[in-house]
Amino acid sequence: MSKTTEIRFYHLQRQTLKQALPQLLNKALGAGHKIIVKLNTADTVEDMNQHLWTFHPDRFLPHGSKKDGFAADQPIWLTPDNDNPNQANVLITGEGAVPESPENFTLCCEFLNGFDEDEVNAARQRWKTYKDQGFEITYWQQDDKGAWAQKA
Repeated sequence: MSKTTEIRFYHLQRQTLKQALPQLLNKALGAGHKIIVKLNTADTVEDMNQHLWTFHPDRFLPHGSKKDGFAADQPIWLTPDNDNPNQANVLITGEGAVPESPENFTLCCEFLNGFDEDEVNAARQRWKTYKDQGFEITYWQQDDKGAWAQKA
């Protein structure tokens, strides 16, 4: 039995999460999605929150976190928790955060640090678990120019 959630693993080897995340957020927003970005701690969330305000002088990504409030109105909600106050259909995880209930989203994107062996091994285990549960899973790597290419 196949689940309706698509799970994508993005293997960070050429960029950091801060460099790669805005591109994916922009694409998801352009497709009309609401997004949860789950990171591992409140401090990591606030660091990313500040980064998304300043990542590019000519681009804007509407987002917020608990510190900003108005959760239901935020197209992108940054959190260390398992909440979904903006009724997002896309979940993005990074910095070691793990999706608690990926089946509650149509798309779940897991960024993993390719230089952290523990994180890579944990992702491999989640891949196996997701596969056993019937999720559609894909694996993505960046090419030499920074574009994401599906490898599996």
